[in-house]
Amino acid sequence: MSKEHKWRFAARFRTCAFGWRGSRLAAQRLKEAVSEIRTVARGDLVLAAEGAIKLIEKLWPALQQIDTSSGLLGGAVSSAVHEVIQYPIEAEVDRKTREKWLERLWEAFQEDGVDYTIEVSDRWGELCGSDELRQKWVEELLPILEASWFTGRHSSYFRGESACLSCLLESGRYQQLLDLVKRNSSRLWHTQRFGVKALMALGRPEEALDYADRLRGPYTSGSVVDDACEAILLSIGKRHEAYSRYAFSANRRGTGVATFRALSGKYPEKDPKEILDDLIRLSPGSEGKWFATARQLGFLDLAVKLARTSPCEPRTLNRAAKDLLGENPSAALAIAMSSLRWMCEGAAYELSGTDVYSACSSAMKAADTAGQGDETALQIARLTRHHPFVYDFCRQTDPRIANADLGGRG
Repeated sequence: MSKEHKWRFAARFRTCAFGWRGSRLAAQRLKEAVSEIRTVARGDLVLAAEGAIKLIEKLWPALQQIDTSSGLLGGAVSSAVHEVIQYPIEAEVDRKTREKWLERLWEAFQEDGVDYTIEVSDRWGELCGSDELRQKWVEELLPILEASWFTGRHSSYFRGESACLSCLLESGRYQQLLDLVKRNSSRLWHTQRFGVKALMALGRPEEALDYADRLRGPYTSGSVVDDACEAILLSIGKRHEAYSRYAFSANRRGTGVATFRALSGKYPEKDPKEILDDLIRLSPGSEGKWFATARQLGFLDLAVKLARTSPCEPRTLNRAAKDLLGENPSAALAIAMSSLRWMCEGAAYELSGTDVYSACSSAMKAADTAGQGDETALQIARLTRHHPFVYDFCRQTDPRIANADLGGRG
């Protein structure tokens, strides 16, 4: 392990290196840092572990001034920590080096103001690397944990609780861990999930499933519980039950396409059309959000149907209509007309003249290809005339639309 190694990312993660609006730049710098550490790991896992610890140490000091309300940075940091933490877990080092690593990580975790490094605590038992060190940390943390949980009328939060519970779990002290969390009056997931893990380790998956299901509540995300329940059922081979009961909540992502990919990757035995049909069925009133997924998968007829029957984001429809002009003018026409309809019905966010022009232009180009230009111009005039903003831009896009209305056929 070279002590002289110079990490390029270190200079980019100085204290307060990013300003209030630095989320996007910070997320990019995180990707670069993870890539640098990953490259080093191919040849020297111990050195990569050192780099991972250095990055974790620098996260809060460097990112503390950034506005995190968009959620972009939180996701980027979580992903980065999740990847690099594997290196200190997997690296084989002597006890002295391991203890120094733990000291550095513990200090970084304690100083973290927004829990960027919460996974460090959650996986503390793995980071310890040996039962001897786990026992040392249990002896230090358990009395504090018990005092915070069981002293006084109400339990209080102890920042090192997940580290303590993780050490008990990784040490194989499953029953002690289970008894401990069951005694805690709090039913919060971040604590009780260790009871679920203990039951699984004890070979009691049905109890674990019931235990997790009973933890639902106003302060626990249903998708988090569903993710755990799905994992339990998959681990015991009950794939159909996992899919039907929990998969759609557990695998929900930021976009429809990402959600579909998560499901199809986890359940390769399912036909893609079946998964998509299920997603649409489980989205009453908002089926249109699966338009882009249906189109990307090649189910164009279904995509057109969704565009016609359920509100869709007009900009998404506009891009599709423009792309389809050459290969499928009839689909492009149907999608562009649907875009104009949803604009008129208020489905567009911050509608602009460019949005209207794009939809109208695609509709007329597709119609002209099919020899339906005049008929489509009349349809557009009738569709948009009661929405002055959309109507005015349509009239400017193609004079046939204005003439159709002036001819008294509205």
